[in-house]
Amino acid sequence: MSFEVKLPLFEGPFDLLLFFIERDELDIYDIPIAQVTADFLGYIQQLEHLNMEVASEFILVAATLMRIKAKMLLPRPVLDEEGNEMDPRDELVKHLLEYKKYKSVLSQLSELEEQRQQREQRGNISKEIKALAATTNVEAELQDVDLYRLLKTFQKCLERFDKEQQKPVHRVVQYPYTIEGQKGIILRNFQPGKRMSFEEIISMESQKIAVIFNFLAILELLQLGEIMLHLGEGFNNFWIEKLEGAFVD
Repeated sequence: MSFEVKLPLFEGPFDLLLFFIERDELDIYDIPIAQVTADFLGYIQQLEHLNMEVASEFILVAATLMRIKAKMLLPRPVLDEEGNEMDPRDELVKHLLEYKKYKSVLSQLSELEEQRQQREQRGNISKEIKALAATTNVEAELQDVDLYRLLKTFQKCLERFDKEQQKPVHRVVQYPYTIEGQKGIILRNFQPGKRMSFEEIISMESQKIAVIFNFLAILELLQLGEIMLHLGEGFNNFWIEKLEGAFVD
């Protein structure tokens, strides 16, 4: 027995974000960024499993959500020129409110379009159609076709084909890392009564994407109160101490 999985299609990434916010009755001015990011990435992963192409604007918004989440995990807030603390979600909320405003008008525009299409222009439609048909003489057009025009048409078709073949193809590569998984790996690598340096964690797996996930995992562990950071280990390095009672998966 085979099962068919159907996913709702959304006009764009902001349409998808508004769906999550309205579905879970979230406050658009105080978005739980971790929850929305997880739902958004989960939707994209389902599209990948079904071998459906993910548009570039969805990938861009996914990266923006990850950046906002990373900023909110940082213990040091970002300040504006006047010294006030800036919320990393402000720009996202602004775009969502603008999109919601324009989306509310679309239904009215669709109704107006449908009403206009149902109207018939004044005049004799049958007479106009016959006049147009009389001006299109296929046999007369074929008489003017020569080898040069055929070759020019063929050349244009080849150029159009080459342009289609040269269009950039966007592929989404799913990395074998998650923040939850890296949190568990980091906690399991602590020796009893010993600290670890950030360089030691990097040396476990030195790929750039692995370093990023490890750094985000450290920030989340710090926010959860499961580790403590000690500075003074050198340039771009620090000690990490596991606190008692830290949960290890």
